[in-house]
Amino acid sequence: MAVYEYRHVGKACAIGEIFEVEHPISEPALQTCPECGGAVQRLISRTFISTPRSDTDLKQMGFTKLVKRDQGVYENVTATGKESRYMLADKPETLPDIKRKISD
Repeated sequence: MAVYEYRHVGKACAIGEIFEVEHPISEPALQTCPECGGAVQRLISRTFISTPRSDTDLKQMGFTKLVKRDQGVYENVTATGKESRYMLADKPETLPDIKRKISD
C-alpha cells in the first residue's frame, strides 16, 4: 500500500495541517479529513528510489546507463552484445538497442 500526504484546505484539526494516510493506489484520493470531515487536498510527496550500486547491477537488470564523455559523446557503460560502447549524438546507429531490452 502507498502512503499519501494530505493538507487541510481550511483550518487544521487535531491530526495537524498535513497528515499521512495509507491506502491502495487503486483507491481515489480523499476529499475530506477522516478525523474532522474538513476538505483536504492530496500533496505530491518526495519518493524514495533505491538504485543498484554498480553498473553491473544495472546491466543485469536490463537498464542502460549513458555517461557524458564529451560534447555529443556518451559512453554506454552497460553495453551488451552488439551495442556500441560509445553513443554519438549525430549517429543514430550508435544508440542503445532499447527494443531488445524492453518488452510487455
